[in-house]
Amino acid sequence: MISTPKSSIQLHRINTTNPTTIFYKQPHQPTTILHRTPLSPSPTPVPETVSRHHTHSIGPNQCCSAVIKQISAPVSTVWSVVRRFDNPQAYKHFVKSCNLLFGDGNVGTLREVHVVSGLPAATSTERLEILDDESHVISFSVVGGDHRLANYKSVTTLHTSPNGLETVVVESYVVDIPPGNTKEDTCVFVDTIVRCNLQSLAQIAENLTGCSRSSSP
Repeated sequence: MISTPKSSIQLHRINTTNPTTIFYKQPHQPTTILHRTPLSPSPTPVPETVSRHHTHSIGPNQCCSAVIKQISAPVSTVWSVVRRFDNPQAYKHFVKSCNLLFGDGNVGTLREVHVVSGLPAATSTERLEILDDESHVISFSVVGGDHRLANYKSVTTLHTSPNGLETVVVESYVVDIPPGNTKEDTCVFVDTIVRCNLQSLAQIAENLTGCSRSSSP
């Protein structure tokens, strides 16, 4: 196991192109609160009002990361896809199907996600924690299932880019490090999935935007 530094939380950029990935290193303490870490200087600036949503409590055997993706579509279009807790397979290609176990899509709703073959998982039971249509924030936590991502919690935010024409998506998460894996292994694995999801989201939202523009008089 690679030891973590005892100094304050540090931000490390590992990719200078979109999507940008940020790793958060945690102090070596039994219980750690991840304070808001400035995401700038970043090719895609993230306002303080947005970054505050990406604050996670991190335990000694957990890791946390965030991915930023800029999409050439308005926030309303991207949000119409992201907010559908009952339909994650719309843009998450690793999801085969989804069934609601409880609720109607509001906070507290439980869903069971079936994962495509080839991944070290079969099902995931997830609870909707936040659905804020005004601030464009959605969060869910994994509460059961057949997988290795224990205590996974994700927060996704949308905000308008500085030019006012595009959407900036920030997706952060915290998750237990599986036995036999390092923090780096875990983050690389989860980041790859998140990046694929956001790339798919971008294609769908941009296609929707293109269709809307072409149908306008």
